[in-house]
Amino acid sequence: QVQLVESGGGLVQAGGSLRLSCAASGVTLSIYAIGWFRQALGKEREFVAAISWSGGRVNYADSVAGRFMISRDNAKNTASLQMNSLKPEDTAVYYCAADLRGSGSYYVEPYDYWGQGTQVTVSS
Repeated sequence: QVQLVESGGGLVQAGGSLRLSCAASGVTLSIYAIGWFRQALGKEREFVAAISWSGGRVNYADSVAGRFMISRDNAKNTASLQMNSLKPEDTAVYYCAADLRGSGSYYVEPYDYWGQGTQVTVSS
């Protein structure tokens, strides 16, 4: 059974940092591109960042570029999202997802597996 489990969310003040982790079981994460998405209350799920299976290619949404950094540790079957200079508009549930065929799509549809999400709340 494939599972992706996010952790590291919480409540932080504006300007603070959080590090999200995505741990995989039942799947070898190293052959998948990994994406991070977020969904704020009442809004659609949106792309945040993605990293190719090798880690050689990364993409960021314009809204987080320069503040967030995606990484992966294939040996540990994990991926991470370091979030710095957090803003209230970053408040959302954050999801990690695995994409077998691509290099990290901006779109939801190509991803094969999803985690349950972790809440990030940034207070002003």
